[in-house]
Amino acid sequence: MATPSSIDQVAERVDRLLVRHAELQRTNALLAEQVGELTQERDSLRSRLQAARARIEALLDRLPAASDTKETP
Repeated sequence: MATPSSIDQVAERVDRLLVRHAELQRTNALLAEQVGELTQERDSLRSRLQAARARIEALLDRLPAASDTKETP
């Protein structure tokens, strides 16, 4: 069996690089999709947190002041 020529070796390497490139493009697309989903989830959680804080602050505002609850002798 003859040894592969340098052109054949280069062609084989280029083919492997093209396959690897395609794999990396697919991986990158999946990761970009995940980043988008996680960004949306983060924004939703931030919004829910802000709403919860507003509700807590509204409840705290309705509580009587500490000096109003103590009776003086």
